[in-house]
Amino acid sequence: METETLAMAQEIDFSLLALFLRATFTVKIVMLLLIAASFWAWAIIIQKVILYRKARAASAEFDRAFWSGEPLDELFETLGAEPSGATEKIFAAGMMEWRRSHRQDGALIAGAAARIDRSMDVAIAKEAEVLNGGLSFLATVGSTAPFVGLFGTVWGIKHAFEQIALQQNTNLAVVAPGIAEALVATALGLLAAIPAVIFYNKLSADSDRLVGGYESFADEFSTILSRQLDG
Repeated sequence: METETLAMAQEIDFSLLALFLRATFTVKIVMLLLIAASFWAWAIIIQKVILYRKARAASAEFDRAFWSGEPLDELFETLGAEPSGATEKIFAAGMMEWRRSHRQDGALIAGAAARIDRSMDVAIAKEAEVLNGGLSFLATVGSTAPFVGLFGTVWGIKHAFEQIALQQNTNLAVVAPGIAEALVATALGLLAAIPAVIFYNKLSADSDRLVGGYESFADEFSTILSRQLDG
């Protein structure tokens, strides 16, 4: 009997594709959702890694230009009103408000410092929104994918027990395929969730550091303009 059961088990295809094709419709939907979520999460991860790398390089390049001693008006004319880099946009927002705060006779309109700060804060908020876009999806995948996979596993095991009851046979050849199909759903859930959680934490920290750098630059630039206002 054991020899016959072993022979039957060896004839069963346990490849991932075969397990997927033998799974019930509900479990297949769960698996496809998890695979799609995993691919989407990796697309966001790769896009954010590239974006953050470019943002760090652009900030470092602009910092060198800003602290090179070049007059701020000349630097602003070189960059234009709509530069590409995040720090450059914050600088441009402050400079544009600085220029708007001057009357035709050269005198400053009251409250210039507060308006300049608000303009730069708005620019920082826009850049932070770009940096953080998509991270909420990673957090959602990281927190829900294991439970979605577990649902698929529970449903698959339920179906396996139903087949056992219908066939009235509990040998390994009958039990193993259904259990194996069900466990694939949990494996896919973990495969989607683990990278999503790891990179969500890393990318969130990177985003916070970049935004912190933008805020530090805005404070330094505001201090420079305040000296000119006081002068």
